[in-house]
Amino acid sequence: MAFDTSKRSSYFLITPMAAIFAIFLVIPLLTIVIVSFWDYDEYRILPDFILENYSYLLGSSVTWKIYLNTLKYAALTWVFTLLIGFTVAYFLAFHVRSLTWQIVLFMLCTIPFWTSNIIRMISWIPFLGRNGLLNSALINLGIVDQPLEFLLFSDFAVVLADVHLYTLFMVVPIFNSMMRIDRSLIEAARDAGASGFETLKSVIVPLSKPGIAIGSIFVITVVMGDFITVRLMSGGQSASVGLQISNEIGLLQYPAAAASAVVLLVTVLLIVTGLLRLVDIRKEL
Repeated sequence: MAFDTSKRSSYFLITPMAAIFAIFLVIPLLTIVIVSFWDYDEYRILPDFILENYSYLLGSSVTWKIYLNTLKYAALTWVFTLLIGFTVAYFLAFHVRSLTWQIVLFMLCTIPFWTSNIIRMISWIPFLGRNGLLNSALINLGIVDQPLEFLLFSDFAVVLADVHLYTLFMVVPIFNSMMRIDRSLIEAARDAGASGFETLKSVIVPLSKPGIAIGSIFVITVVMGDFITVRLMSGGQSASVGLQISNEIGLLQYPAAAASAVVLLVTVLLIVTGLLRLVDIRKEL
């Protein structure tokens, strides 16, 4: 009887969270999956069960090019955010001894998040533009003879904005992992004659892998679904899966947009599953 009472109490405790999970995640996802099989025309959405949305989506060469372009943005953003995030986290964890200064410097890293993403993206336009601050400085210094065209409304601008927006997502989990590293392990490596690089490669990086995996999941999933950055920073000259879905919604092609969303979700889940198989992030939870 005591066991049954305890079991019922457990059910009562998890019911609110389960209800929130079902209402705000499971039901919306099921709705998107269901709508992805519906038919539509210029004026109506027709409840049905058809596969044309998926066959058209997966059979189009444009779709594959858009996915490759999106994966390119995600990969480049991941590489640069990882390099910058690891460096910043390493500096904060091992070179800043004072907890007060760690907090102050960490807060400085969060300053870009005090404004909206759109404002942060727009701030790059007067800096990278043809007559912007960077081109003007390069011309005045005699480094270039004419403005660099690739700086704005290009893939370079998209990746730069993504790195600016999402580097902190990489800094936080890596810093958390590094702060958990037992400093005696580093001292032991040094006593054994390991150089700074060998200590970094053999001790710090392996023990930071859970944080790297979590940061990678954050960055990749956000970039894969992003569309505002691509729209603004490419000047409408490039495309991503998120932008494709946004355009389909704007054209009231909801079943097609739902099918694109389902394929994107599956793609992201496969990437996340691959990362989780490489690293056990439960150590960070």
